[in-house]
Parts: sequence; C-alpha cells; structure tokens
Amino acid sequence: MATGGSAAHRVRIIGGAWKRTPLAVPDVAGLRPTPDRVRETLFNWLGQDLHGQACLDPFAGSGALGLEAASRGARRVVMVERDPTALGALRAAVERLQARQVELIAGDAFDAMKRLARAGERFDLVLLDPPFGEGLVERALPLLLAVLESGARVYVETGAPFRPPAGWRIERAGRAGNVHYHLVRRDDEPRGEAT
Repeated sequence: MATGGSAAHRVRIIGGAWKRTPLAVPDVAGLRPTPDRVRETLFNWLGQDLHGQACLDPFAGSGALGLEAASRGARRVVMVERDPTALGALRAAVERLQARQVELIAGDAFDAMKRLARAGERFDLVLLDPPFGEGLVERALPLLLAVLESGARVYVETGAPFRPPAGWRIERAGRAGNVHYHLVRRDDEPRGEAT
C-alpha cells in the first residue's frame, strides 16, 4: 500500500515477542508495508517460530517483514534500505525494540547482496518485497543464489502474477488485492511439506 498523504501511518508487528508493537511508516514515495493478513499467512507457511534462522530483508522499507521475523525469534536479521527517511525510521524502531539481532545496512540492495556473498554470509530466509513493477525480483533472484543456505526459502511479493525464472519453483502462493505473494525455493532443493 503506497503512501500518498503527508502524515506517517503505522503498521503493527502481528506475532512473537513484540506482538502488537506499532511501527511508524514514514511518508516515502512507493513505501508499501506488507498487509497484516499477508504477513500472517506468510508466517503460518514458515512456522511461527524462526529461532536459529538467519534472515535477509534486502528491500526493508517499513521493516514490517524483517522486524516480524526478529519478533518471531530469528537469530539474525539483516535489513537493507537506501532511503534515508525510511532508514531513520528503521533505526528508531530497532533502538526502541532493543533488537540486537537486527543489523541495518544503508545502501543499495544489489550492492549489499554482492557484499554479503563475498563475505560468505548465508541466510535461511530471504524476504524479497521490492517496489513493484521495476523488475527487481528478477534481478535479485540470481544474486541470492550466492547467499542462500541449503533448504533456504525466499518470500517474493509482487504487484502482478509471478512466474519464477528457471531454477526456482513456487511452493506456496496467495493473493490479497493487488498483492501477489509467494514462497519459493531453488529447484534443486527438496520439496517442503504441505501445511
């Protein structure tokens, strides 16, 4: 949901240690926090408890997805954001929550993914929710191959139906209004259990 007015609005963390905690959403063009019901479905698919998992949120925006993962016990959440206003709101939220497992990176998502790969970083879950209609998912998926743990899952949120490129498969998918959401894996990974 894109913001259009001058006033910031809020979303809430919906589960885990920080359940019901509001997050300020700054008025940044194109910033569209993942709707509550979509996040609820996603975390039902993933399992409510993410203890021990490392998560990457390369287009952090409001922080709704990455902070939701941290609230649900992820041991580490790396969030990348290039917009200074959104990054300031993320820093304030991380400080207020005392979210020591959250690392914020200021800058471009693609540069950050390349740096993380060069550093040998690996993630169990990637939350891929870039601005819609710019082909960013298709650009990001090949870069993610270098940072995924075996068995890793990638959440993909788009504004139109999504067809994964060769080498990827959709395990779960849903739609809420104009938001299409998917849980994908590499084709060479074993199939997940249906839930």
